[in-house]
Amino acid sequence: MSYHQCRFCKTELKHTFVDLGMSPLSNSYLKSEQLNKAERFYPLHAYVCDRCLLVQLEEFESPDHIFSDYAYFSSYSDSWLKHCHQYANLMIERFGFNQSSQVMEIASNDGYLLQYFQNQQIPVLGIEPAANVAKVAIAKGISTVVKFFGVATAQELVSQGKQADLLLGNNVLAHVPDINDFVAGMQIVLKPDGIITMEFPHVLQLMQQNQFDTIYHEHFSYLSLLTVSQIFTAHGLTLFDVEELPTHGGSLRIYAKHQDNSELAISDRLIALQAKEKDAGLDQVKTYLEFGDRAIATKHKLLNFLIEIKRQGKTIVGYGAPAKGNTLLNYCGIRTDFLEYTCDRSPHKQGLFLPGTHIPIHAPDQIKVTKPDYVLILPWNLKDEIQEQLSYIREWGGHFIVPIPEVEVLG
Repeated sequence: MSYHQCRFCKTELKHTFVDLGMSPLSNSYLKSEQLNKAERFYPLHAYVCDRCLLVQLEEFESPDHIFSDYAYFSSYSDSWLKHCHQYANLMIERFGFNQSSQVMEIASNDGYLLQYFQNQQIPVLGIEPAANVAKVAIAKGISTVVKFFGVATAQELVSQGKQADLLLGNNVLAHVPDINDFVAGMQIVLKPDGIITMEFPHVLQLMQQNQFDTIYHEHFSYLSLLTVSQIFTAHGLTLFDVEELPTHGGSLRIYAKHQDNSELAISDRLIALQAKEKDAGLDQVKTYLEFGDRAIATKHKLLNFLIEIKRQGKTIVGYGAPAKGNTLLNYCGIRTDFLEYTCDRSPHKQGLFLPGTHIPIHAPDQIKVTKPDYVLILPWNLKDEIQEQLSYIREWGGHFIVPIPEVEVLG
């Protein structure tokens, strides 16, 4: 195939959304013995389809390589756990799920969310492709199938008599290479009167808040309500409600049902958000073509700022080792000449090195030892939580740098 096809509608992709150069896989953290070996870099080039307006990456790496030993464990963010607890309570209250319901989560990670349903005696089943993460969930007593989700897995579950009253997925819809197979699978495994909820970062927020660092190879699609609506409709599902959420820099939680389920009315929120997206130009390809210049401008500003404080002899370290940080650092060419190290609360990342930049990852206590002048917050979506955890840096006059949406220094 000499051209790239849209993942959803198979139209030829001709328009660049943003080109972030070459980058390693954002979750491919390195051990010290790997530092002198060649690393694989892939183009990080997002396109927009001029027919369905799906923003997407071309696929370079098979998902089983990405997810066989995944380093992201959901249970290491307090604010995310709180979000999930509130979600479980909301679903039980709104839709009346109980001991005779079946809750299924696609990409259930370490059981971080299903535990809140299980605590209420509601039967749960996780579907998780990364074996190392699924093992943690199983050890917690959360029933988990280690598989990628799609039509084949859905048919297998149905043949075992398993279908979902509530089928949910957080930050998974954007991570699937074959979005048609994935959504078709959901339609199969959902009970006739069942409900789907999916959460994913909102491409409108990505564009308005300049969040180019949320683009990385594991994240194949960048979704609007308008485009997701088309994809679900093509597979016999209808969206009936949506919520705008602050998580991950601005996400949507969509609610879907079978097309022939007339029980659930279309909400005013859904109609209002479709109108908001159209007002912002998300139904026209030209709106998407203006984004690349903003990413370049942010790169220049951040580098100018870091060069200036380095000239003054100041020390800078990072906080966090998220995928988005790796996109930012690799795109901007920020290595140990700028950041001496970064820290992360997850013991699964401590002692490793960031891909591409080879910046070492320490435990957060290292900040108390080295007393840096500046801490660059890489998971800027958690900046309030992190400033609170690290408030002690003010004792020696330390400052925080937040890179997105604009470079900002906080006292």
